[in-house]
Order: sequence, then structure tokens, then C-alpha cells
Amino acid sequence: MAEVRVRFAPSPTGPLHIGGARSALFNWLFARHHHGIMVVRIEDTDLDRSTRAYEELILESMRWLGMDWDEGIGVGGPNGPYRQQERLHLYQPFVEQLLESGQAYHCYCSEEELDAERQKLTAQGQTPRYLGKCRNLSQQDREEKCAVGRKPVVRFRVPEDTLLVVDDMVRGRVEFESDGIGDFIIVKSDGIPTYNFAVVLDDALMNITHILRGEEHLSNTPRQLLIYQALNFKLPRFAHISLILGEDRSKMSKRHGATSVVQYRDQGYLPEALVNFLALLGWSPEGEKEIYTAEELAQLFSLERVSKSPAVFNFAKLKWMNAHYIKEAPLEDITKQCVPYLQKAGLVEANPSPQQWMWLEQVVATSQEKIEYLAQAPELLQAFFGETVILDQSDEDAKRVLALETSPAVIAAFLTKVQEVSEWDGDLVRQLIKEVGKNVGVKGKALFMTVRVAVSGQSHGPDLNALLVLLGPTLVAKRLTNMLASL
Repeated sequence: MAEVRVRFAPSPTGPLHIGGARSALFNWLFARHHHGIMVVRIEDTDLDRSTRAYEELILESMRWLGMDWDEGIGVGGPNGPYRQQERLHLYQPFVEQLLESGQAYHCYCSEEELDAERQKLTAQGQTPRYLGKCRNLSQQDREEKCAVGRKPVVRFRVPEDTLLVVDDMVRGRVEFESDGIGDFIIVKSDGIPTYNFAVVLDDALMNITHILRGEEHLSNTPRQLLIYQALNFKLPRFAHISLILGEDRSKMSKRHGATSVVQYRDQGYLPEALVNFLALLGWSPEGEKEIYTAEELAQLFSLERVSKSPAVFNFAKLKWMNAHYIKEAPLEDITKQCVPYLQKAGLVEANPSPQQWMWLEQVVATSQEKIEYLAQAPELLQAFFGETVILDQSDEDAKRVLALETSPAVIAAFLTKVQEVSEWDGDLVRQLIKEVGKNVGVKGKALFMTVRVAVSGQSHGPDLNALLVLLGPTLVAKRLTNMLASL
């Protein structure tokens, strides 16, 4: 295969959403698999909604996911500039070429006229499209339109009765009838090119060989084919990736949960897990394996195994996959990533000392295998923080165990034992609990659950022995005293 050149060209009108991230990832995997070039450029012709802040947020999200690019924004290259607004001067010669050849023309129709035309076609059961009212205006007609202040758009003259064929690398042969398209706008009245025109020029001038994008762009493809043909540009290969659906099989939206990469990052999903998960949305390598590094994904990736069917976003699977990566990560790394969430919850001070960091690592270690995403850390680890125990009122088991006749005696006996010790470690803690059980005459849940609830306010949580050791005798004694006073 000749050198592969792919591109990802987001519009900076919002953060990078999951569908866009998967499109970027498939392009990145395809380029890396073929040792090709990944280009990133910005389609900012939507002047009202595009911002540099969103542009940087999109690029930041890509970097966070581990995707690099070889040419484009922030990298440079021989085909710049890489923002459409900075490329307007490059488009004009092609507009003039199409006008001079008669393959495009100026249209002066008002929005009211176009709306009336659309309503009429809809009422007749036809697809709304432009019927070519300005196709054959004379020079005098155009001058008269301009004289009354009409600002024209430029429309592409769609050939009649023509079959347009896309040889799609995912969907196979896809056919379109030109008569159902209508003459479409390629330059708006303000001189800004439309998406379908600018994207073709950018792809052609940047020598893009393969266009991997979402299925929603398939309907744009016949218009783009016509522009490629009219300007004698070499056609790239197209591959349209299926939609991502929510678990109810409707199009992914905010009601299904987080939709942007930033939201998943902020909830504490690891980039490795999100990349692994997104890669398997609509693509499946051979075998049953589900955990892959980015390098493995690039080595295995092929469009032949990209599905035509929509991909369902399974949140349970993402959580499972993220939990796997958290469990396998070095404890030091996961602790560093958990601490901001603990700080936000007011559990950890702004600048922990080295000794506190060592303690925090041990705290995180107690729940590392249980964390599905890092934002859960405050809830899972809150038992380690604070002098006063707050009973979880939704925890019926905890309330039941405190209601036992033996519970005050267990708590009081354990408090006495704790206040007598001069040392504190796991073996001693186990021995103290065993002695309390013998002295009070209880065992099992009535013993261990009572101690747990007395020091944590919950009937579940980290290993009891680890909890007590890390709390230390002073704090354990304070909590037992406070709990005893509340009974």
C-alpha cells in the first residue's frame, strides 16, 4: 500500500464527544498500523459557535487519550495552515474555476423563497432540495438582483440523471441518484465556503488517501464526490463507521450519561481504559481477548473487521475495563490520581507531607481492587477520615447491629483495650478483637460487625484489620468514644 494519509478534522464548537473520539482513534490506529501520517486540522467555518477554547480542549482530550499526530495544529507541516478560516485564500481559485466552467453558479434566492420551495416539495411527498431557479440567469438578471442588494451564494450545478457510487471500505458499494440531491451551496453569501466544499479542498490539497469518519457523514459523500470529479481531484478511499447507540439502542445522548471525553476524564476513567473500550466499539479483533495496549490495538487494527452494525455503549463493560486498569496500575500512580478527588471532598489537605503520602498510599491500597472509576474514591475511602463517625442511615445492617443488646458492651470493651495499648499493628488488633469477643461472650457478626460500624459507621468497606491499623489507636479510641456516647 502506498503511503497512508488520514485526517481528523473536528469543529471547535464543543468538547470532544465520544463519537468524535472513536473516529479520531480509528484514524490514529489505521495510520499507525500502516506506518502512515495522521493529520489534525480544524474546521472552524461555523463562526458563531467555533472558539479557540474548544479547539484546545479537543486537542487536549486527544493528547490525554495518548493520540499523537504527525502533521497539523500544533505540529506544523507542508500543507498548512491547518485552520479553515486561515485557508480561505486557498479556496477562491477553485470557486472561480467552477464558476468559469459552468459547474457552479450564483444563486440569489431569498430564505423565504427557499423555505416555500421546501414546504411545497414536502407537501408533495418529495425530498426537499433546490430545484435550480437561478441555474440559467442572464447577466442582466444577475445585475438586477445585485442592484436591489441581493447577496448571492454559489451553488454547485449537480448533473442530472447520474449514478454516484461510493466504494466504501466498511459498507461496500453504496449508490446515490444525483436527481435526489439538488444544486447545493458551496460558498455562502458571506464568502465562507460550506463544509462539503471546504472539506474536499482540504482533503485533496493535503493528499489525504483514506477518510475514516462516522456514518452520519455518508449522506454528504455524493456531494463531495461531485466536487472531486469536477475539479479532477484523485478520490480518496472512504470508510464510514457505524453510529454509537445507548443501551436502549437510541442514538447516544446526554440522557445516557457522559458524552464527552472530558467528562469521563473528570469522573476518573483512565485514558488507557477509554482507548481500549472505544477501539472495541464497532471493531473486533480475532479471539476472545478484551484487554489491549494501544500498541497492540494499532498492530491488529483493520477496516475489514469494522462492523456495519451500530455499536452499543455498554457502561458496565467500561466500568469493568476501567477497574481492571486501576487494579493493574502502580499503587503510587493511582494514589496520585485519587488524591485530587479526596481533596475536592475535603478529606485531604492541599499539600500532604511525605509521611501523609505514604499513609494515603496504604489507604488507597485497601480499595484499589474495588474502585471502578476514581471519583468513587471519597465514598470508598471516607471511613479513614475524621474523628466522628456518621452512621450511614441507608445502611440497614449497620443500624441493626448497633441495636443489638451486646453492642454497647463490645464497643466499651474494645475501647478499654485500645486505650491500654502502647503498640499498634495488625497482629495486635486481631488479638484485641478476639479478647473482646471472649470477655463479652460474642462472636461472628455481633463482634466484628459491631467493631466495624463503631469505627466507620458502615457495615461494609475496607478490610477491618487494615482500617483499624491505618486509623491508629488514638483515632480509633476517639471514634469508639463518640459512638458509645451516641447510643
